[in-house]
Amino acid sequence: MKTPILSPSLLSADFLHLSDALKKIENTKSSGDVFVHIDVMDGIFVPQISYGQPIIKSLRKATELVFDVHLMIEHPENHIDSFIDCGADYITFHYENTVHIDRIIQHIHERGKKAGIAIVPTTPVSVLSEILPLVDLVLVMTVNPGFGGQKLIPYCLKKVEKLVELKRNMDYNYLISVDGGVNDKTLPAVLEAGTEVVVSGSSFFNDTLNWKG
Repeated sequence: MKTPILSPSLLSADFLHLSDALKKIENTKSSGDVFVHIDVMDGIFVPQISYGQPIIKSLRKATELVFDVHLMIEHPENHIDSFIDCGADYITFHYENTVHIDRIIQHIHERGKKAGIAIVPTTPVSVLSEILPLVDLVLVMTVNPGFGGQKLIPYCLKKVEKLVELKRNMDYNYLISVDGGVNDKTLPAVLEAGTEVVVSGSSFFNDTLNWKG
């Protein structure tokens, strides 16, 4: 298995000092590849509202790190271009809040970017069967999206194991990402399940995640 990628979530950073948060993330590059996980929330698909294109555009000027922009918004198809234009490298959107998934994936690829699909805890992997050959990343939410600091839901790791099996048997190329409740206690199980991209918010920024890459 390849060395896992750490993807700290800016949702748990100090919004007054986001440039410092980026520097903190950059300082972990010596332990392997690093992404920046950027949660965009609209207050409709999830309860809270976070930040949008202007903030991401400003952050893009401060770093060359990979931006995985996680769209927790209704009708993501209406905003793909604007998030790519402001600096996203990956656009990860939810299976649950749009109909024409194939069209969105094609459009993201036509713009030269990576396409990710996310599923909430109650959505089974089986619904992704038609699009797994097309996507670059699958994000398994291991908490109910919308708030930081929640506890990891253990049964969600079974979905990671299923995605590992499908990837191996079908020779797919997606990265398997986990988001939610990752800390020092849950990290071993998250990695053992086969996770390739580890999203961590509160634990990373509170310096309680013992990450060795």
